[in-house]
Amino acid sequence: MSEKKMSSSRKHHLKSVMLAIAKGILEEEAREREEERRRYMAQSCPPLDLPTGMHELQELCREIHQKIDVIDEERYDLEVKVNKSSKEIEDLKIKVQDLMGKFKKPTLKKVRMSADAMLKALLGSKHTVNLDLRANLKQVKKEVKEERAPPQIARLNPHRQKATRPTGTGSTKISHPRASPESPPPGKTS
Repeated sequence: MSEKKMSSSRKHHLKSVMLAIAKGILEEEAREREEERRRYMAQSCPPLDLPTGMHELQELCREIHQKIDVIDEERYDLEVKVNKSSKEIEDLKIKVQDLMGKFKKPTLKKVRMSADAMLKALLGSKHTVNLDLRANLKQVKKEVKEERAPPQIARLNPHRQKATRPTGTGSTKISHPRASPESPPPGKTS
């Protein structure tokens, strides 16, 4: 299928025709709105005849107050209907989400808040909670073993001795080739 390109003059002509039609439609809608407004005003607000006497003026005020009361009642009824409808819409939206099984999590703002402020916000301003974590910790005392015996050092050869740390049982291990009973002294073979 080959598409013919429209010339720019043809495009301009079609655009101007469309704009002219749209302008005519908008003007017609404006005339209809104005006519509807005039009919409503003529029906709801008849021309005002200013009374000349005090009694006629009071009667006019009573009529206006009655009309105001009727309009307020209608406005209140409409507000109640709108609120009821909006609540029903919200309930139906929740039901639809539950049926679909998908719940769109709302985006949450990141708030920097201390633990004390968070508890205060959750529990209310009446409850002041001081969160002292160190006070709630269990204190553990280290047991010091005082039954340590001084380390014993063998005096076989002071230049070659390697003493290890005491193990806490009171005995000291010394690693020296001559001091160990399992091995013969170096130089002597059995």
